[in-house]
Amino acid sequence: MGTGTAPPRAIGTPPESAPVHRAGAAAGAIRLSWAQPEDLVGHELRQAAEDGRGPAAEPLRRAWLAAGGHPAPTRAGASPTPATPELRALADRLLADLAALPRPASAAEPDPWPAITTTWPPASRPGTPPETAPALRYGAAPEAGAMHVPRAVSRAGAGPEDAPEAEPRAGAGPGGKRTAAPRARTPATSPEAARLEAAWLGRAVGCVLGKPVEKLPLAGIRALGRAAGNWPLDDWFTARGVPAELLAAYPWNRRSAPTSLAENIDGTPEDDDLNYPLLNLLLLQRHGKRFTTADVARLWLDELPAGRTFTAERAAYRNLLLGLEPPATATHHNPFREWIGALIRADVHGWTNPGDPVAAAAQAHRDAVLTHTGNGVYAALFIAAATAAAASPGADVHGAIAAGLAVVPPRSRLAEAVRFAVREARAHAHAHARFDDVVDRLHQRYGHYHWVHAVPNTALIAAALTHADGDFTHSVCRAVSGGWDTDSNGATAGALAGLLAGSPDRLPHRWTGPLKNRLATSVPGFDGVGFDTLAHLTAQEAARS
Repeated sequence: MGTGTAPPRAIGTPPESAPVHRAGAAAGAIRLSWAQPEDLVGHELRQAAEDGRGPAAEPLRRAWLAAGGHPAPTRAGASPTPATPELRALADRLLADLAALPRPASAAEPDPWPAITTTWPPASRPGTPPETAPALRYGAAPEAGAMHVPRAVSRAGAGPEDAPEAEPRAGAGPGGKRTAAPRARTPATSPEAARLEAAWLGRAVGCVLGKPVEKLPLAGIRALGRAAGNWPLDDWFTARGVPAELLAAYPWNRRSAPTSLAENIDGTPEDDDLNYPLLNLLLLQRHGKRFTTADVARLWLDELPAGRTFTAERAAYRNLLLGLEPPATATHHNPFREWIGALIRADVHGWTNPGDPVAAAAQAHRDAVLTHTGNGVYAALFIAAATAAAASPGADVHGAIAAGLAVVPPRSRLAEAVRFAVREARAHAHAHARFDDVVDRLHQRYGHYHWVHAVPNTALIAAALTHADGDFTHSVCRAVSGGWDTDSNGATAGALAGLLAGSPDRLPHRWTGPLKNRLATSVPGFDGVGFDTLAHLTAQEAARS
């Protein structure tokens, strides 16, 4: 999940996700993406139309447009020019008025964990977990018993002094650039570690595959793949052989093309879809599986650079700095609260609760409510539970998806979308059917949502996994080929398909080889870490009670 492609960059936006060029913006103007009140109003109006507040919000929409306000930016995180002080003040007032409108869908789409579990069939209801949002106690020491984690991540069986170091430069890569040698891999010592290494690798493969085409329209993704002889999608995207006029019409994600096209991949580049699993691994190392939402918040403030956050995560981070506490961090001036951010944080919760989808979902809920509500939370529950089911020996993809759907409120928009996606994928599962037909049906039905919204993206992930029937290459390629949030969808589908594959040796080398068992990240202590090391550390947390 990221934003935009070209300079000048908005303040706080990392290189991987710089917003689009803002023609006409005043020189030196601060345009903080995903945070300007004048941009949030349009997104909140769109959210209101989706959650049943549309009619009540109509007078507010008309007042906004009459004053010169604009609809939400369709792709970028910030509008081209700053608002006047008067328009910004109006935006603040309208955001407060919109927040006060009752939400008709609340009965079918509850937020508290106990209310979510009451929507399940009686036999599926678990016990109620601990409260999710105790006071943050800013500046307080960690609770008694919290596990201290050294800043450096160690290899399996090694101490902190053996943490990953910068790789030596070796060989000549694309365009004569120096490239790094692969990091030596330590074979997994158990079936559990092997599955987890394949899951981490699968997540990285799907993320990198989707990065160059993030934000492009579906027609552009298809055109670029076809021009390279790579459609239906079956390999890394490449600029080789693609006509210049097509590249001009559908430019790659500018910040990702240098690291994520076939001719440029040299290890795994940083991405938020990989940073958040690292943070959640760190969360479990410090606090164990009974962490609270406040623990997540403290970890972010300590270890997550604000510029590496986007959409709902950036809004929640801002709210923490304003002194708000969960669950208000997820709702105050946060129109992105039903987008995909919590979903991309959910894999670790499933990986560390193998065979227990309900426990994985409860864990994911405590994480998700820092930033999300409603369908944004349900997407995280779905992925966490599906992943936990897939982590059991002998699991299959269809049972995993059913387990994920079982923890989602059945009358929610997300549950309806997943059911529709699975039906369409099954209906087109015969040998000659094209997955493009499934994608077209999904875009026809859910194309009115923002491209980062949880509903269409979760539906696409479910469709891709169902149609691929557990095959790794087909899973990641179908998820990315469906458009919308391409790197996030590829990462999530790849993680679950890798888990089902059961071993890194069962993933094609053409996917895993270019990643060189090396992950770049700004999460402290993890830069340059190998996927074998991550599998070992994750297995340790899965074994903890």
